[in-house]
Amino acid sequence: MADSNNSLGAFEIKDCALVAIATGERAQNLRELRDKLQTVAAGSIYYHFWARLLRPRFDTPQYINDFATWSHYSLHDQILAERLAIIDPTAFESLEVLRQELVDIIEQRLDEIELAPWTKADSQFHFVRSQIVVFDTQMKLESPEDLVDVIPNLSLGSIYYHFIDARRRTEGSKDDFHAWLSAFGPAYADLCHRLGTVDPYFVSLSELRHQLAMLFTTYFGRVPV
Repeated sequence: MADSNNSLGAFEIKDCALVAIATGERAQNLRELRDKLQTVAAGSIYYHFWARLLRPRFDTPQYINDFATWSHYSLHDQILAERLAIIDPTAFESLEVLRQELVDIIEQRLDEIELAPWTKADSQFHFVRSQIVVFDTQMKLESPEDLVDVIPNLSLGSIYYHFIDARRRTEGSKDDFHAWLSAFGPAYADLCHRLGTVDPYFVSLSELRHQLAMLFTTYFGRVPV
């Protein structure tokens, strides 16, 4: 994707899937969760915040990161679950800063309670990391206005790759659309600013796709053909 991010060339549309990989690290109580969080690979923290967007689901989860979900359903600690659930990973400049926020919240909770909550062996928290597999769709955008017609029909994997995973790949942690548009100079500065206001974390990928489609439709003043 290098040429579509930093040049005036065509924007190449990619698709992706996440392959879950067990780390072998697990926690049975809150102290163990805190300790493992301090040493587990940063990619595992990323997985437990973001991978649920690409995992097939048939329900609406109550919590949108795996740490909050485990705290609620396995540790039965509603207070901790709520504190973890409101964390927005996009608000942190790096995964290491996000890691420290998790540790701080858990340590605060440990200070408040006499006994660290624990769960049964079959309900342990299993730390997982992921490997992203990228596919070339053979689709290309020749001009920024093409975004109006293409975005509504993109797969959810493409939305994830270009708007979420891109933040780990681009300078300044920008999405791929922002990076491509920036290469045109100040012509699309306002559009780039609007893209920067879209928070992808608290919505589903389908909702995010709709938000992006409406943004481009409004900006360019026409509906998709």
